[in-house]
Amino acid sequence: MEAGFLPRAGFQKLLDALQQAGYRCVGPRERDGAILYETLGDVRELPQGVHDRQEPGVYRLEKSQSPRSFSWANGPQALKPFLFAPHEPLWRAERVTGGAIRFTEINPPAERLAIIGVRACDLAALRLQDRHFLEGAFADPRYAARRAHLFLVAVHCTHPAQTCFCASTGDGPGATGGFDLALSELDEGYLVQAGSEQGRAVAARLPLIPETDAQRRSAEREVEQAAQRQLRRLPSRNLRAALFANLAHPRWEEVAARCLSCGNCTAVCPTCFCHSEADEAALDGSRSIHARQWDSCFTQGHSYIHGLTVRADTHTRYRQWLTHKLGSWHDQYGRSGCVGCGRCIAWCPVGIDITEEATAICGEGAP
Repeated sequence: MEAGFLPRAGFQKLLDALQQAGYRCVGPRERDGAILYETLGDVRELPQGVHDRQEPGVYRLEKSQSPRSFSWANGPQALKPFLFAPHEPLWRAERVTGGAIRFTEINPPAERLAIIGVRACDLAALRLQDRHFLEGAFADPRYAARRAHLFLVAVHCTHPAQTCFCASTGDGPGATGGFDLALSELDEGYLVQAGSEQGRAVAARLPLIPETDAQRRSAEREVEQAAQRQLRRLPSRNLRAALFANLAHPRWEEVAARCLSCGNCTAVCPTCFCHSEADEAALDGSRSIHARQWDSCFTQGHSYIHGLTVRADTHTRYRQWLTHKLGSWHDQYGRSGCVGCGRCIAWCPVGIDITEEATAICGEGAP
């Protein structure tokens, strides 16, 4: 069956089917007070009855007697760490006989990975990452290999956090594409929808039964209500003109007085892709590794060029981040770089709200 209903007691069959197909299953697990994507082998490891409370600068988990395992908005990771690695070696340099240096490219084999619990906002972010790493003039081979071995099980979001605003960006809360399987979670089980040939093959191995009209209506209603509960929004989906017309707005200085330039917002953002490269040498000088690692436009080194730091203060760094994310991404990728996940709001130590700052600079009804 391409689609159907999977009773809650049969969810382990999904994990088993994916593992038998050669995938390592990764799913949401509770650790260190957060929902994190980690290796998942047993359905009992899912965060059953766990809800998240997110506010500006606040992320807390709370528990209830609910049988549901996906009644939370998101954790700090998204899909980015599984495709655009936080740190990875690119090539190795070694001294060989005669003093010559041999360079060797490092391309580790990609793992077959199935990620369970993916949200609609993160699927939208993945599409943007694909645009950057795969569809430009020079595709990234490491990203491409991981992407080709990825199986995505989306779960439509029905419990948005106070920080969520994906409805205003058009990226959620229901997943509309980009997945292999999509699940609608109800108390008694899951409505299953296949979105690819690989998804159909896995669905065929599940003990699915026909879904009822009542189940389908209930699932649709929960997603609609999730969108209605979102109170935050950006003033427009395209703020390019308004942002670049307000580069001297006094709000930039005001937000800079609060911003710590810590880079938390860029680390948890599912679309940010800034990185730096460095050589990591052995102590005896016989070899070195050239590695790529995540970076942030909030660090001083990110804009350092030949003795000059282009963006030497927090004012210009925050302005660079916001005008790029919500403005010049339209020139590069045809849309904003924000998918409304709200992570930057919750994980900012001082609770800076991107929707509040964008509205203050651009105005409530920005074109």
